[in-house]
Amino acid sequence: MSSPTPSTHKHRPIICLMGPTASGKTDLAIELCQRLDGEVISVDSALIYREMDIGTAKPTAEERAAAPHHLIDICDPSESYSAAEFCRDARTLIEDCFERNKWPVLAGGTMLYFKSLLQGLAELPATDPQVREQVNQRLQQQGPESLHAWLNEFDPETSARLHPADSQRLSRAIEVYLVSGKPLSQWHHEQRLTPLPYPVLQLAIAPQDRAVLHQRIEQRFDNMLSSGFEEEVRRLFERGDLELDMPSMRSVGYRQMWLYLNGQYTLDEARYRGIVATRQLAKRQLTWLRSWPELEWLDTFDEQKCDKVLKKLEEISI
Repeated sequence: MSSPTPSTHKHRPIICLMGPTASGKTDLAIELCQRLDGEVISVDSALIYREMDIGTAKPTAEERAAAPHHLIDICDPSESYSAAEFCRDARTLIEDCFERNKWPVLAGGTMLYFKSLLQGLAELPATDPQVREQVNQRLQQQGPESLHAWLNEFDPETSARLHPADSQRLSRAIEVYLVSGKPLSQWHHEQRLTPLPYPVLQLAIAPQDRAVLHQRIEQRFDNMLSSGFEEEVRRLFERGDLELDMPSMRSVGYRQMWLYLNGQYTLDEARYRGIVATRQLAKRQLTWLRSWPELEWLDTFDEQKCDKVLKKLEEISI
């Protein structure tokens, strides 16, 4: 079918393509860009890092040649990158695409980035050094799992979406409550929305069978190992300036391989735990998506899914 060609970009929908890991987002995003003369804006908190290619399933040189990609390789693994920074950069890139008459396709699995861009960011209370020290002491003495249990006592909604090992976000959620007396989830619910100034087509892609997704995750992890994932993490491990609690090294797969390299896991155990962690990530992503408003679902294996997206675009671009 022909591609829609709306006359003004203020009425042209941006495409937000979400989905769990290993669901086929990259392939569909590239096909859409080729059909629409578009460009991919990555919505992935791991793809931002340089030197982290294999374990993040970063688009290959061939895939990036097939469709321009943005927000990839923009940070060193020692750096952090916030949802607020993503919103700033994504808005700039969307407008730039429109000005060049390109169609922006936002694709990825970092649901917090999507939520922040589409629904706005809450203006959270400032950090209190004494409160931060209190939370940090508990983290050091009892570990991140203790923070997860603590957070669950007063903010079960936030604790349900955070990984028990994500000490940075767990600490911040606890700090927000201790400083303000209001759970982070309540801050998010009360935030003022700052909608984008153009229509949005929100899509989610996944296999219909969860077991198939699990098989794809396992196969992809094994492909990473055979492609040199261990050597990639070893180079990062040997840099000397990276720590396991940095956002980059908390990425699934990297954490488990790091623990193998420092002798805490065997390679088989790192592989097993890496696959389990990736499945848990996919489960959390799907949990986000099940409650997402105005979402159009696509089957990974539907050969007509690109045509269906183009038809939907025509309907909402009129």
